[in-house]
Amino acid sequence: MTQKTIALASAVGLLASIDPDAYAAGTVTTGWISAANWQDFMAVVAAGDLGLGATLDAKIEQASDSAGTGAKDVTGAAITQLTEAGLDSNSQAVIALSSDDFDIANGFNHFRLSITVGTATSDAGGMVFGGTCRYGPAADYDAPSVSEIVIL
Repeated sequence: MTQKTIALASAVGLLASIDPDAYAAGTVTTGWISAANWQDFMAVVAAGDLGLGATLDAKIEQASDSAGTGAKDVTGAAITQLTEAGLDSNSQAVIALSSDDFDIANGFNHFRLSITVGTATSDAGGMVFGGTCRYGPAADYDAPSVSEIVIL
């Protein structure tokens, strides 16, 4: 039996989520997340059943504060559009980035996940994870919606 050096839940934090639901055509987002405590990030976008002719887009946006001041897209941090016609129902897409991908030099130190459903109501959701925590255990920065962490 090998010895664990660190539990994954101690190194990766769940920072924000878009709860899985049936969303009408439009955009849903997480709240703004501070990039200060993390080096790496991963957003997982989940498409459930996409409505007839539906599309699903997702991207990462950045801002200079938790109110979304100066919001703009992070260059290259967007998925290829998922479509019902392309048989993309019940699939996932991942956006991986690091704090170096933000415009930190100009004060952009917050970000969020944005999911846009087009044409028809569709099931979707998403989660944003932080890795390489700079200060303390990752769980200290989990979203308030995380109700429990079980580590064996």
